[in-house]
Amino acid sequence: MDFFIDAFRWLTDPANYAMDAGSPLPIQARVGEHLWYTFISVLVATALALPLGLYIGHTGRGRQFVIGFTGAMRALPTLGLLMALFLIVGATVPFTQAAFVASIIALVILAIPSILAGAYAGVESVDAQTVDSGRAMGMTEMQILVRIEIPLSLPLIIAGIRAATVQVIATTVIASYISLGGLGTIIASGIGLNDNERILGGAILVTAVALVVDGLLAIVQRLVTRRGSKQAQPTTKKVS
Repeated sequence: MDFFIDAFRWLTDPANYAMDAGSPLPIQARVGEHLWYTFISVLVATALALPLGLYIGHTGRGRQFVIGFTGAMRALPTLGLLMALFLIVGATVPFTQAAFVASIIALVILAIPSILAGAYAGVESVDAQTVDSGRAMGMTEMQILVRIEIPLSLPLIIAGIRAATVQVIATTVIASYISLGGLGTIIASGIGLNDNERILGGAILVTAVALVVDGLLAIVQRLVTRRGSKQAQPTTKKVS
């Protein structure tokens, strides 16, 4: 119990929030870096995976590809992938840029499966009768996707993004192995100094950030569930 008390004492120490060049602190700077890397990774992964997931869910083409691809990507050892990418990228760009690029690529690869699966499963789960009603009213395939399928599948789409985000937050810690930054730097410095308070404090920060972001995305998911149900109505303009 004293171990946790010491860690919380370290977390509330004002000195750990003061600017100190060359140090793994201040805490707020490392939290900001961690969130920034997460945001970029999830944004890029969403831009790549979401359109593909919507297309596969709407057309029904590539189901086996999704199953095989997501399974293979989830089986990849992220640390090994990160190190391999760092060596490859580091051969062409400076060290600091190589660490950033390699980490973002590795995290994007980690985030894609959840987002892709969420988009595909969300669109595919839309009731076929609702889609057929839209077609019967003369709606184009794009209109069906935008006005019916996407609004109704938003909860699962957000769920996929939510799962990917939490995974990225947890995994960004390993980027400290190539000196990227983020909360992993605090944990790594604690290991180097044999400072258990710092190690546990950094772990608590990662957990807290993940829980807060997950909670915010859960609220978003709940809101889009209600809004999507209201928007997804296969209506056409009244013909006079």
